[in-house]
Amino acid sequence: MSQVAMLFGSETEVLADEFQIAGFERFSTVDWPGKLVATLFAQGCPWRCTYCHNPDMQDSQVAGTVEWSAVLAHLAHRMGQLDGVVFSGGEPTRQASLIPAMQQVRSLGFGVGLHSAGAYPARLREALGFVDWLGLDIKAMPEGYQDVTGKSAAGPKAWQSLEIALEWGGDLEVRLTVDPTTHTRESVLSVIKRVRAMGGPTPVLQEARAEGTSEEFQRALGSQLLTSVLSGSDLEGLVVRA
Repeated sequence: MSQVAMLFGSETEVLADEFQIAGFERFSTVDWPGKLVATLFAQGCPWRCTYCHNPDMQDSQVAGTVEWSAVLAHLAHRMGQLDGVVFSGGEPTRQASLIPAMQQVRSLGFGVGLHSAGAYPARLREALGFVDWLGLDIKAMPEGYQDVTGKSAAGPKAWQSLEIALEWGGDLEVRLTVDPTTHTRESVLSVIKRVRAMGGPTPVLQEARAEGTSEEFQRALGSQLLTSVLSGSDLEGLVVRA
């Protein structure tokens, strides 16, 4: 019996094996600020964001391309060399097997990071019990989510997830990708103001990248940048991540 099965039971071990992985970055310095990590990209996402650069990861019916056993084998040889493992996506909280997978990672002595857009608040609440750092995407004010994600119900779920993350009280980074095709100066500044008013950290701003996105988005984006939406004075005191 493996160490994980002894700690959490054989059912947990089986469920972790079901985690659908679309990609595996064995070494990353950018997915968890200040940490050296391996990053897993979960298959499947319920939203269709305008600027999504991983569209192949959206379909939840597509099988994973990386075996969980291969991830564990890699981690077994990286103990003491990596600080942790980041679960990204896609949307990792879509999968019930996320939590057993996190448990396995923790049992090996690695920290756990999570990237989420907050699409599944209940699952996020449960997962946070096994998370050391959360990067939560807040994409717009609630009423603006339809334009960004194509889903009108997405906004309330994302902002509920932010409330859950703040109640959790752990290490949280809120990120906002500035999309010049849907965002205005006022809408971006409104998100920043509301997150702060809730007691959250000032969102880190990210550029919407054309690479990997749909041809429609690339045409709409053109040469526009984050600075097409926000001025230099708007950006004073804010963190921008390319």
